[in-house]
Formats: sequence, C-alpha cells, structure tokens
Amino acid sequence: LVLLAAYVGYVGLGAAVLQALERPAEVQAAQHLLREHWELLANHTCLQGPALQRLIEGIIQAYKSGITLQGNTTSLGRWDFSGSFFFSISAITTIGYGNLSPSTAIGRIFCIVFALFGIPLNLVLLNEIGQLMLLGVQHCACRLEEVFHWQNKASFLMKTCALVTGLLLFLLLPPLLFSDKEGWSYEEGFYYSFITLSTIGFGDYVIGMNPDRTYPSWYKNVISLWILFGMAWLALVIKFCINLLE
Repeated sequence: LVLLAAYVGYVGLGAAVLQALERPAEVQAAQHLLREHWELLANHTCLQGPALQRLIEGIIQAYKSGITLQGNTTSLGRWDFSGSFFFSISAITTIGYGNLSPSTAIGRIFCIVFALFGIPLNLVLLNEIGQLMLLGVQHCACRLEEVFHWQNKASFLMKTCALVTGLLLFLLLPPLLFSDKEGWSYEEGFYYSFITLSTIGFGDYVIGMNPDRTYPSWYKNVISLWILFGMAWLALVIKFCINLLE
C-alpha cells in the first residue's frame, strides 16, 4: 500500500508539473492556429471553410503516412528499405515512435506477427549484450585487483568507468551527430537520445524524417546499432536504480 501510494503520488506530481509547464504553451498554440485559420479565410474569400478543413485533414493524414508536399511534388522514402528497417527496429524494441505505422490491413497483421516473435528475440539479445557488458566490467575489475592488489576500489572504479563511458557513447556524444544530420539543438538531441533508449518513444523527434535533408546511407543503420547497445546499457543503469529503490 505504501509503494502504491508512492507510485500514484509520483505520477500525480509529474502530471501537476507538466500541466503547469505545458498547458500555457498548448493554449497559446491553439489560439495562434485559430487566428491563422480565420485570417486565411478572411484574406482569401474564394476559400470555403469545409474545403479548407478537408485539405488540412488530408495533409495531416498524408504526413502520418510519410508523404509531404514539396512545391508541386511530394516526397517519399519512409517506406524504402532503410526506413522499413528502422521501423522494424523501433517495433521490436517497443520504442514505437508513432510517427509511422502500417496503413494496409495485411501490413498491420504482419506487424502483429512480426512483433510477437521479434519482441522476445530482442529481449534475449539485449540480455546477452548486457551480460557481456557486465562480464567485461568484472573481468577488468579482476585484472586491476591482480595488478594493483585493489579490492573494493577496483570494482567501484570499473563501474564508474562503465557508467561514464556509457554516458559519453549513448547520451552525451550522439546529440552532436544529430545536430549535424538533423539540425537539432544539443538539448533536442539529448532529449531524443534518452526518450529513444528508454523506449518511451514519444515520436516528436525521429531521425531521418526531414524531407529537406539528405541522409547518408549508413546513418539509420548506425543509429539502429546505437539503439541496441544503448538500450542494453541503459537497462543495466535502470536495474541498478531498481536495486537502490528496493
């Protein structure tokens, strides 16, 4: 009961803080959208309200499918092999960004079957990667104990090194790559890194989706590997936090 109360209280605290931080921006954005809508209708009297609404809804639906307008043409590419591979990774890792999803019935059925077997496979792989990381840290700690005759210091030192190395490789350095390839700020790249590796996956920031940018062929493949190893590392950190809480 105490744990349940702490859980509900923590979630309630998060809700209150987020409401205070985000609600004013939401109201402001809604008011701005309404102003733009009525100004457009007032300045272009040939436009009809229902027709404009249908166009807006069509644009939103097309954007969800990965299609954007570029002048007199449309951009495609979210469902090429590279984009489909990245979607498969986001599905079986349970990140589920939500910015892209199958639109055909057979595609949705396949996605269910694919995830049903892919999620356990992904968990097994992440567990093996995590165990290898732990074995590497323990092996290095044993070597330090043998060479310098340290005992508790060697284990603490190696765990600290593993934590710092993981922070650099998976959270602190990747935002620099995202700043270069996506044009995001460092804060946006760091936010994307944590939201992705923790499998929260809001979908407000997703790599390789800007139609105005040209991405190298290796980009999504490297990010897929980063996701796998980063999730394994963050899972170990979260497991350590769980042990502290328990």
